[in-house]
Amino acid sequence: MAKEIIAMLLAGGQGSRLYALTQNLAKPAVPFGGKYRIIDFPLSNCINSGIDTVGVLTQYQPLVLNEYIGNGQPWDLDRVHGGVHVLPPYQQAAGSDWYKGTANAIYQNISFIERYDPKYVIILSGDQICKQDYSDFLRFHKEKGAEFSVAVMEVPWDEASRFGLMVADENDKITEFQEKPEHPKSNLASMGIYIFNWDVLKKYLEEDEADPRSENDFGNNIIPNLLRDGRQMYAYHFSGYWKDVGTISSLWEANMEVLDPEHSGINLFDDDWKIYSRNSGMTGHKIAAGAIVENSMITDGCRIQGTVKHSVLYSGVKVEDGAVVEDAVVMGGCVIKSGAVVRHCIIAEKAVIGENAVVGAAPEGAEKGVATIGPGVYIGDGAKVGPNAMVRENVEGGEEVC
Repeated sequence: MAKEIIAMLLAGGQGSRLYALTQNLAKPAVPFGGKYRIIDFPLSNCINSGIDTVGVLTQYQPLVLNEYIGNGQPWDLDRVHGGVHVLPPYQQAAGSDWYKGTANAIYQNISFIERYDPKYVIILSGDQICKQDYSDFLRFHKEKGAEFSVAVMEVPWDEASRFGLMVADENDKITEFQEKPEHPKSNLASMGIYIFNWDVLKKYLEEDEADPRSENDFGNNIIPNLLRDGRQMYAYHFSGYWKDVGTISSLWEANMEVLDPEHSGINLFDDDWKIYSRNSGMTGHKIAAGAIVENSMITDGCRIQGTVKHSVLYSGVKVEDGAVVEDAVVMGGCVIKSGAVVRHCIIAEKAVIGENAVVGAAPEGAEKGVATIGPGVYIGDGAKVGPNAMVRENVEGGEEVC
């Protein structure tokens, strides 16, 4: 049975700028917003938009991500015909194996796409926080008679040179593409979300694969080739929440924005566009008598005896009596022991902060450093970790790490 549109979700990113957080974890599997992982957002967008067939292309450290996706049931993607399919690279008769680039990743899965004989294919990124109605994007693509459409957002002109930019006319038709230019002609930044007519995409993927000089990349190769040939290319303006959480500071900022949905634009409490996730299976949280909790997200299984202010606590976090957690992101299974102070930082899963230890500090002036504690790390009693530190190994009691 043919599908009008299927999604191909690029989820093989290493996320090297997240350092300790992605040392043994694919970036799309990084926890976000208390009870989610980054990949929950594109998967939820798909099912909310009526797209019920999704190929998830994995590569770097895929174990946790594969287990998390499972059969797709949390996102209503456990379908007999369609549903979610994990697509790792594999050895083929032609000899290729690892995905060499974004375009090559799709090329290696042409046979999967053709099983569903779609008219359109939407290419998604597995490492962004975004709530987007892809059905509206598809409507735009059809109305324009497009062969290729890209979702774009206006960014400040002084930041435009950091992005791939689309130059478009008054009818949104793309006339030029600039990849991180020194002198930008546009501030329409590509979100890395594309809709192709499948016959057009297949043709350009095959031509790209046959070119030994190609980097096999959408931004560097496929899009310029479409422009060269005068294809019908359009820019779809998106005005909702979108954030590339590719750095420690941007991941911390996005988690903090979850606590202020009225101003930040990201509302995880919206019943009309739910973000679905796998259930932790833990009991409800408990806040003890005398504990202080202010403007924070406290999720399943948390036990709070100390003070938590303007923070996001993931499943199973324990904050003992006298501990202070402020402006912090504390991931699942962490323990903040009695008297410890945790501020302006990210604590990865199953880390332990010892008694009277200090991690991070409130920023002073223009300083915005975010301390980061890696997964499973133990910070000893009385240890001190500075506001810009990245800790991947245990720290002895009383030791200082800057």
